[in-house]
Amino acid sequence: MSAPDYTHDAALPDFVLDNVPKVNLVLNDKENSASAQRYLRNPHARYQPRFDDPFFQQAFGDLVGQLAAEFNASPFIEFIDTFMYGFWGEGHTWPFGNNPFPDYQTAERTWTNMLEVQLKHFTKTPLLTNTQPDYSRVGNSELVDRTVRSNNWIRSDTIFIENEQIEALSNRPPWIAAVLEQPLPGKAPDTLAAQEWISPAENMITHVIDVGANYWSLWNFHQINPQTLMNYYQAYPTWFDRINRRIGYRVRPTMIWSYKDASYLGLIVGFANDGIAGVPGVLRVTVETESGKTLKSGCLDPGYPLPGKIRQAQFVLPQGTRWKGLKLKAEIEVKGVHYPVRWACHEKLNDDGSLTLRPNLRQEL
Repeated sequence: MSAPDYTHDAALPDFVLDNVPKVNLVLNDKENSASAQRYLRNPHARYQPRFDDPFFQQAFGDLVGQLAAEFNASPFIEFIDTFMYGFWGEGHTWPFGNNPFPDYQTAERTWTNMLEVQLKHFTKTPLLTNTQPDYSRVGNSELVDRTVRSNNWIRSDTIFIENEQIEALSNRPPWIAAVLEQPLPGKAPDTLAAQEWISPAENMITHVIDVGANYWSLWNFHQINPQTLMNYYQAYPTWFDRINRRIGYRVRPTMIWSYKDASYLGLIVGFANDGIAGVPGVLRVTVETESGKTLKSGCLDPGYPLPGKIRQAQFVLPQGTRWKGLKLKAEIEVKGVHYPVRWACHEKLNDDGSLTLRPNLRQEL
C-alpha cells in the first residue's frame, strides 16, 4: 500500500478497500525529513488496511489459491515472494512509525497465518521471505524462522541497510538459498568515486560474494536502464566476470576412484563446489550405462558439497560392470521436484549435462 512509486492507484482492488477497515499511519518524527516526502506523493501511503479483517483474509486466501493453481511447480518460476509488512523490503512502511494492528500479538498471528496459507498452496515452488528487521513490530523474525524451518528460502533487499540481515543470510543452513536484491547506481560509472582503487560497484559485488548468494537481482536504483548496466560491466569487467563464474553453486566430480570387491565394482566420487553457496536443496547423483539404464542412484546430504569443500559418495554397482563409458548424472531436488544439473567441469559433457567416465590420467607402468 505504501510503495513510494505509486502515485495514483492503490495496491489493493476496490472491492477489498471498500469492505475492509483502514487505519491512518503517523509519520515517525525521526523520519520526517525531505527525503520522506516522495513517499507521501502516493495518496494511499497514509493508511493501511486491517489485514486481520476476515474479508481481507478471505480475499488473500483466494488470491494465493489462484496464483498457486497456475504457478506452483511451474518450470518458469523459481521462487515466490512471501507477503510481509515492514520498514523495508517491499513492505515499504517507512517513514511511518505505527502499524494498523491493535497489538503485537494480533500482528504476528495475522502474518504467520498468511505465511501458512502460502505454505499450504505452494507445496513445490520455494517461497522466499525477506530478512528485514522487525521495524514495524509485526513478527518478521517468526516469519523468517518458519520459512527456514520449512526448507524455503530467504532474501534481502539492499545489502548495506541492516547488519541483522547479513547474519541471517551468511549463517543460513547450506540447503537454503539466498537471493540478494542489490542495485547499482542509476548514473554513469564515476571513476573518481573509487576508494583505494575499489569502485562502489566492485564493493557491492564483493559483498554479494561474501554472503554466499545463490541469486543476485541486478538493476539500477529507480532508474532501470540496460545500457547503464552495460556501462558498469564495461568499466569493471573483472569483478562482474568473477561473480558470473561463482554465484550460486558450481558442482563437479573432482576425483573418481574405482575398486573391485569380490566380483563387484565400486566407485568413490569426490564432489567439489566452486561456487559461493551450498546446493539449495539435495543433490542426487545417478550412475547410468551408456544407453541410459540406471545402475545406482543416491543423494548427498542437503546443501552438500559446500563451497571449497569435497564431499565423497560411494556407488556399489552390479556384478560385471565396467566403469569406462558409464555416465554420472546430477539433479537437484527441491521440495520434492527434480531439476536437471549440468556439471561445472572442464571436460566435455553430454547433451543432458551428464559426464561420461573415461581415463584422463596417464598410468605408470
